[in-house]
Amino acid sequence: MARFLFDHALLPEGWAERVGIDVDNGTIVNVQPGAPADDRERVAGIALPGLPNLHSHTFQRAMAGLAETRGPASDNFWSWREVMYRFLGALTPDDVEAIAAYAFMEMLEGGFTSVAEFHYLHHDRDGRPFAALGEMAARIAAAAAETGIGLTLLPSFYAYGGFGAAPAHAGQRRFLNDPDRFLRLVEEARHAIAALPDAVVGMAPHSLRAVTPATLRAVLDGHTSGPVHIHAAEQVREVEDCVAWSGERPVAWLLSQVAVDDRWCLIHATHMSADESRRLAASGAVAGLCPLTEANLGDGIFDAPTYVAARGRFGIGTDSNIEITAPGELKQLEYHQRLATLSRNVLSRTEGESTGVRLYVDALSGGAQALGRRIGCLAKGFRADLVVLDTSHPDLIAVTGDRWIDAYTFVTGRSAIASVLVGGERVVERGRHRARSSLQQRYTSVLKRLAQS
Repeated sequence: MARFLFDHALLPEGWAERVGIDVDNGTIVNVQPGAPADDRERVAGIALPGLPNLHSHTFQRAMAGLAETRGPASDNFWSWREVMYRFLGALTPDDVEAIAAYAFMEMLEGGFTSVAEFHYLHHDRDGRPFAALGEMAARIAAAAAETGIGLTLLPSFYAYGGFGAAPAHAGQRRFLNDPDRFLRLVEEARHAIAALPDAVVGMAPHSLRAVTPATLRAVLDGHTSGPVHIHAAEQVREVEDCVAWSGERPVAWLLSQVAVDDRWCLIHATHMSADESRRLAASGAVAGLCPLTEANLGDGIFDAPTYVAARGRFGIGTDSNIEITAPGELKQLEYHQRLATLSRNVLSRTEGESTGVRLYVDALSGGAQALGRRIGCLAKGFRADLVVLDTSHPDLIAVTGDRWIDAYTFVTGRSAIASVLVGGERVVERGRHRARSSLQQRYTSVLKRLAQS
């Protein structure tokens, strides 16, 4: 049993002082506002539930900045994808583990305490499966174990190169499986995470362009519990190609052809019609928004006002990991909406409501649902995942309550993070991960080798 005393904490019922939180085997067993010091370990600062990161491709962390040179024609997502294919062609399992560990470390330092890893780099560089089919899944699990981050592992099903069973691109050869082999890979992923505390395996059809209706149904029939994530309607061309193939837009097709429910998370969903937004909200699924990556790739702006007005659920993710910051993703989400609507405080719902708190609480709830875990809440029965802000930070010292989260989201960013606990274990202290030196050394060694290859 670990017993903590936090100066301030955001509880489901609101802000509280001198909050005692007791943790047993990683789970909160008692929360007591106004608790006596007794034998508790005091943790100075402002305790928040740690945010879930609902969408990450960790290997892309090592290519951040490599696609920022203009090509001979107008650049877009599709030209960026070619750079990504060339980059991943050189990665070994050791590389993937080192990069994932570094990215997970940065997530913890940046305010995320758990992650859904949308894992589609399955095979060797020539496209042949490893002798152990789940080799790469095991490397992701090892990186999570080393860093302490909570993990939902989502093996991704990828079979084709475009709508209508178009042949796969050479750069996609490391992703490809048929349904039978993919379902075996999911089982290998279950073995890979077995030793991790409270880890979950779901699955992720990559996108409608990477599957057919028959293969999609085959993998869904073989995986009847746990989260299901899919990229959907990220790009205008994707929507146009889907209409040409099926006569429907991607989200409309999914909602009419598949039993989309609260297990599902549709990643990006950038280009939905108003009707699709309302129907997706009614399904109970989560919209997985990655504002920094969506801005970097020129994807477009998610229509949050329509979706939120229909009581749609959302969470945030870091996707390509170009910049790993939980408050930064929330800020970018709100700023996208301000630019699109020419107004301010778009995602708060009522007069006088804090936009920072509304963003944070909604992303906690939607993210926890998308990860399929009891996280995102400082209450009995939830994992003891906490981000603690430094009350001595210049931008926090003179404010209180909701203004703390407003300042964290829109002003200080990750610089205000003092410590982070996952399952009641302190993994970040004074803003630095406990294993930063060794993780950074391995990561930089990988980057140097890749630069020479």
